[in-house]
Amino acid sequence: MKQKILESVNRPGGNGEKGNAFNIPVNIVAIAILSRGKCGLSTCTTRYLVAMAAADLTAVVTALFTRAKYYFPGSFLETYPLCSIIFVLQCASRDCSVWLTVTFTFDRFVAICCQKLKAGYCTGRTAALVLATTSTLMCLKNIPFYFIHNPREIINGVLWFCKLNPAYYIEYQWVSFDQFDKSLTPLIPFALILVLNTLTVRHILAASRVRKGLRGQRKGENCSDPEMESRRRSAILLFTISGSFIILWLATVVNFFKYNVGGTDPNSYADSEFILEELGYMLQNLSLCTNTFIYGVTQSKFREQFIAAVKWPVITIVRFIRRHNT
Repeated sequence: MKQKILESVNRPGGNGEKGNAFNIPVNIVAIAILSRGKCGLSTCTTRYLVAMAAADLTAVVTALFTRAKYYFPGSFLETYPLCSIIFVLQCASRDCSVWLTVTFTFDRFVAICCQKLKAGYCTGRTAALVLATTSTLMCLKNIPFYFIHNPREIINGVLWFCKLNPAYYIEYQWVSFDQFDKSLTPLIPFALILVLNTLTVRHILAASRVRKGLRGQRKGENCSDPEMESRRRSAILLFTISGSFIILWLATVVNFFKYNVGGTDPNSYADSEFILEELGYMLQNLSLCTNTFIYGVTQSKFREQFIAAVKWPVITIVRFIRRHNT
């Protein structure tokens, strides 16, 4: 199934055709701005956001490598086992992008709901450890995909092209691994993010009622509460990122249940089922660039840094012209 998904996304004119070219500069800008640490975010949050943007960028780049075979037929990218290695990297980067969103959601859940754990868990050091561990596990998990391909042709003693080994659909070990892979991304992350967000919302509502009661706030009064304002900003960032993930992966999850639970044969899809499948692929690709727009909408200091970055080359050119005209 994953093979089918990636081939659909990366075929010429497919859902990722124009999106990937746009995703690259968007994610580079996000990484550059966030890495400066001037967006008013904690070190912990900044590291998660940078890692998520880096994972998205890696997924886009590997997708471009996969598509290159359509525009440069016979290039070294089509040699075996390089084509299989690129496939593994693409699967790993997609899994990292998804699971880093889960780790960020859990980090914000701890920061908002678990005050006793917050001091020890929500630190830059812990974030680096969690990010490194998650990325490593996702890379190791995708290594078996390297062995699902065989060379298609041998030309002048060189192995060319990758074809899927038929045993992948027959042998028990491969069938079990395929089910594990489908559950790990995106079914389990989808469920975890829903549960964590539900618990976070419930905690915020309960804490808000308690703090209003303690502060003696009455209707019509406009009392500021720095603690609740901080939680509000953190919650907005959390819900927009995780909510975006849920919306953009919903079609894929629905298609997962139709394909695996309902037993729908993908070779006999109706038009509506085919549209749902294609919509899922398109939204998956879109999810690789939405976080940058979320930062811009929810974080005023990120917008300020972005505007400053856009103005910098213009200001530099104007100063250079003025210097030479005087």
